[in-house]
Amino acid sequence: MTITVAGNKKEYEDGINLPTLIEKEQIDNAEYVTVTINDEFVEREKFPETIIKDGDVVEFLYFMGGGAR
Repeated sequence: MTITVAGNKKEYEDGINLPTLIEKEQIDNAEYVTVTINDEFVEREKFPETIIKDGDVVEFLYFMGGGAR
C-alpha cells in the first residue's frame, strides 16, 4: 500500500499498525510524539489498535514549549 509519511510517499505492507510504523520510521522520542492521520489526531492509548490504510497521510508532531522573556 502507499501512504504519505511526513510529506513523502512510501510503500508499506497492508495492515501495519501505528506503533510498527513509528518503529519503522525510526521516530526520535516516540514517547513524546503526537500523530495525525488524515488531519485527525490519534489518542496515544489508541495507537496499538490504529491500522494504517492505503492512501492515509500520517504526520508526526512534537509540541515545543517556549515562553516570553
